[in-house]
Amino acid sequence: MTAQSPIGPVDSSKVPRFAGFATFARLPRADQVDRADVAVAGVPFDAGVSYRPGARFGPAAVREASRLLRPYHPELDVSPFAATQVVDAGDIAINPFNIGEAIETLQHEAEALTADGTKLVTVGGDHTIALPLLRAAARKHGPVALLHFDAHLDTWDTYFGEPYTHGTPFRRASEEGILDTSALSHVGTRGPLYGKRDLEEDRRLGFGIVTSGDVLRRGVAETVDALRQRIGDRPLYVSVDIDVLDPAHAPGTGTPEAGGMTSRELLEILRGLAGCNLIGADVVELAPAYDHAEITAIAASHVAYDLVSLLALDGSK
Repeated sequence: MTAQSPIGPVDSSKVPRFAGFATFARLPRADQVDRADVAVAGVPFDAGVSYRPGARFGPAAVREASRLLRPYHPELDVSPFAATQVVDAGDIAINPFNIGEAIETLQHEAEALTADGTKLVTVGGDHTIALPLLRAAARKHGPVALLHFDAHLDTWDTYFGEPYTHGTPFRRASEEGILDTSALSHVGTRGPLYGKRDLEEDRRLGFGIVTSGDVLRRGVAETVDALRQRIGDRPLYVSVDIDVLDPAHAPGTGTPEAGGMTSRELLEILRGLAGCNLIGADVVELAPAYDHAEITAIAASHVAYDLVSLLALDGSK
């Protein structure tokens, strides 16, 4: 438990949810407290996308949708904002015209935010941002286990000759030695590939694959059991591309693929990770211009809330 009582969200019985500052879950800003166990930060960046842009507006959309989140998580039996001090650390401003510089800046800022032991959950932003976040995590914990929820592998080598895009972060991370190659899994992948070689190269990098069809056939419980066996007690980073969900559940994303998981399946799998050594996470690829009635933003805000709750569950022991 934390040494002093955490400052929680704005009381919705006194200030209506549709009023006031739109921090994540109406939490205090980082500059309003003197310490934080968990920080939620936005990364408004989409210069690495290969199809539909707009994920730079994802952090704001997640914050707006998170107004309705409540302070007690019944499935995990934790009040995350009472168990630990959670803050909104604002947006990390990075260069939208220079991917290399943006990656370096984000790694530096992530290292600074976590230097005192604070756990970081970012909302983005396109999947390019996972690479600097993994670099920062590995600097602190050594090579990390990775659960990558996504419709796509994101282990391609280059796009148009460029090595740093939203389709390449885990190829680069594996090559750099910042991933524990005995504990890597994609979850929810589906759809056409460029060729069979994509799968062969992905296996060579150390990844296991649980497709969205596997989740349907095996069910959540068996899927979670297999993932937990692969992860063990290693430091775990979770990266969630919101397009892991079917377009019916997440239309507001840059590269949608039919046949995806439901939001219920995704949340139940995440909750099944309770007790794992989670050290950080991201939620990316929400492009609100393609959203309808905040469907995708609501899903993304709940995913971020569950990740914060898992970190709080661990921090409250």
